[in-house]
Amino acid sequence: MTDKQAANGYLTGQCLIAMPGMSDPRFEKTVIYMCAHNAEGAMGLVVNRLFGSVNFSDLMSQLDVTGEHMPSDKPVHYGGPVEPGRGFVLHSADYQHEGTMLVDGGVALTATFDVLRAIAAGAGPARAMMALGYAGWSAGQLDDELQANGWLTVAADADLLWDENLESKWERAMAKIGIDPRMLTSDAGHA
Repeated sequence: MTDKQAANGYLTGQCLIAMPGMSDPRFEKTVIYMCAHNAEGAMGLVVNRLFGSVNFSDLMSQLDVTGEHMPSDKPVHYGGPVEPGRGFVLHSADYQHEGTMLVDGGVALTATFDVLRAIAAGAGPARAMMALGYAGWSAGQLDDELQANGWLTVAADADLLWDENLESKWERAMAKIGIDPRMLTSDAGHA
């Protein structure tokens, strides 16, 4: 995150953690990497949920992308509910091509076939996560959700982005900011 983004409260390059009791089941216990957040809106990818039983090699076959270095068991992530037929590759910044957006530091996002062809040819990024769909917010919408305590934020790191142990990623993200999810509740009460 740049100093200007931090000063403006923008979360590009950070992670959102869904609060317990998230009212939208599509985001229950999710960790979302924020690819863009500015005055016009926000876009991110869920990094701890799979897109059904689809795997990378099946998807590549459907897209007619072939190569000698095809990862056979790499999962495909559920990036979010917006445009679930659209693919995104969140990856290390060692790969950049026309259409690649450098998000923050060592993380980039590409939504073109070029990155898929590069991966299949063995010339792709060192780390990559394929996702279908994305999480999107209109101008001010995410800010409103943050103020309503729908989300917590945490600095992104390699473990949150690339670790394939998805089951515990939400709890680990909470622990990273010192929160035990069992101590939080979504219920409000009166004394």
